[in-house]
Amino acid sequence: MPPEHQPDPFATALRAAIASRGLGLHRIRERLRTRGVTISAATLSYWQSGRSRPERHESLTALHHLEEVLEVPQGALTTLLGPPRPRGPHRITDPPDIDAFWPVPTEVAEALSEINTSWDTRLTRLSQHDTIHIGPHREELTSVSRQVLRANADGPDRWVVILHLDEHDHPLPEVRPLRHCTLGRTSAHPRTGLLTAELLFPKPLRRNETIITEHELRNHAPHPTATNYERKFRLPVREYVLEVRFDPTCPPATITRRTTTQTTTHQEQVHLDELTSVHGVATDFGPGTYGFHWTWP
Repeated sequence: MPPEHQPDPFATALRAAIASRGLGLHRIRERLRTRGVTISAATLSYWQSGRSRPERHESLTALHHLEEVLEVPQGALTTLLGPPRPRGPHRITDPPDIDAFWPVPTEVAEALSEINTSWDTRLTRLSQHDTIHIGPHREELTSVSRQVLRANADGPDRWVVILHLDEHDHPLPEVRPLRHCTLGRTSAHPRTGLLTAELLFPKPLRRNETIITEHELRNHAPHPTATNYERKFRLPVREYVLEVRFDPTCPPATITRRTTTQTTTHQEQVHLDELTSVHGVATDFGPGTYGFHWTWP
């Protein structure tokens, strides 16, 4: 049997420990949270399936607490990890949780509990292009997103959208599939300003197959006042293009481009072009956030 197809002893032991303890992943997550450890149920699922493994310092710390929650001898799971696995397009080496980089990760995790995110790490982000339309009254009207994705395993059949409104008293936007996708399950949480949705592909992708999808988020009146737009990247993207188009009658006073990684934050002031818009391009970016923040006169 080729090495890449041999059972992962860590994943096998973790599955057995979880089954023996009789706790669901969400209950395990809650017990870890009482210990001050934040980890998503999706990450626990990836660990027990062998899709990823704990390698970062924070994840290894969480693993020590997990051994206590599962009532296995200290080090019983940690010692099975061995050396870090080689990085590559078909190996996922402990990516950030899907709720990483959001202001309140627990609220995002709750919003995602009704959405199938299991294929997220099996999609390589080749290209993403966001176009944001700002109206004459400083309002965000629509955002159109185009993704070029490639499957690195057989089976991915959806893309997950996560949106957060800063103004929780405004209606959540409408998700409109435009190309090569249809709307699946949605989960709206007006209290926290969160909306999650599945965009279903026409068919499951095969390994190395690519797809181009487009969708629109359309806001409803009363529109929220727009002061920023950021895209959060849990996994790297080969190319990201962000374009913000302002109404010519209402340009912003200042615009700042802000990029954040797991260790650094960088800001620089940028200027509108002749079409009253601004754009940025990032290559081989992530994990992290990329976006624009602006002020009004």
